[in-house]
Amino acid sequence: MKNAIIECAKRYDADLIGFAPASRFAKDDPIFKIFPETKTVIGMGFRVLRGIYRGVEEGTTYYQYTTMGVENLEETVMPLALINVANLIEEEGFEAIPQCKNPLIQNAVEGTNPEVDYTDMVRGVTAENQIDFLNCAIQCGLGEKSMIGSVLTDDYGPFIRYCFILTDAEIEPTDLVKPHLCDGCGECIKACPGKAINDQGETDSWRCAVYYNGANGSKNPFMPPEAFTGFDNRMEIIRGTAEFNAEEAKEILDNIYFYPPAKHFYRTSICGRACDRACYIHLEEKGMLKKSFNKKFRSGEDWALSETQFITGKREKEWIFGGEEK
Repeated sequence: MKNAIIECAKRYDADLIGFAPASRFAKDDPIFKIFPETKTVIGMGFRVLRGIYRGVEEGTTYYQYTTMGVENLEETVMPLALINVANLIEEEGFEAIPQCKNPLIQNAVEGTNPEVDYTDMVRGVTAENQIDFLNCAIQCGLGEKSMIGSVLTDDYGPFIRYCFILTDAEIEPTDLVKPHLCDGCGECIKACPGKAINDQGETDSWRCAVYYNGANGSKNPFMPPEAFTGFDNRMEIIRGTAEFNAEEAKEILDNIYFYPPAKHFYRTSICGRACDRACYIHLEEKGMLKKSFNKKFRSGEDWALSETQFITGKREKEWIFGGEEK
């Protein structure tokens, strides 16, 4: 049955498939609250195509990452794989409980999910509602945990999303991945346009949301010169250096209207997961990724926009490459 599951998962576009025995999880883990009879957790990883990041990397088009790399994977591709693998398991007489992440709920009362509108979030839900997706990915051997809590894989680096199935079938486990990719370089931290990740790799989700949505003018070609008019600290917001709490973050988010969201409720990522892109570039430059391409993901200097237009109030797109205006 294991081989049949792998073949089915690959047929429905899973790039990575792993199996974790129940013994790898603590007795009070959410998987047992959802399905006490769990014997195996089946993990499936789906790459986010490298080309989906290209528009953000070049500063041209931005909706592809969100519509294809987030929404389409989470709402179409992954559920289709889950339902078909689950059907296969149930045909063999075992239970199969698909686990696809709900982006609108979280256990913590504070914080938010940058990928969705903060007003849609339901906070303070109990652990029984969702498994720990990151932990399940690690226990299923899909990859290793990076210093900022992303999953790193040998072929795709951090360009991966994942989902799971809980089953009472006992299936031969996949080996855990021995950490070897993340070297603690901190490129992911330095790349964040809003300094949302501290030196310990902890992310302030409200800062992340603000700059995920495009509050940094140097990385947002759609931001008008009059952006954040009325904010006393508007230039600090635009530079990514402003200090603000959750309530102030909400006010900033309410004034980010520079680019339309995706079709349903996902917010368009203007930062384009700068942390993940920086990680990928670092791994590629060090020759750590097994899957190679004809050219490097970033072949030249990273770009930025001059802040001049936000000071003068006149739209003047000055692109800066490696510190030089062009």
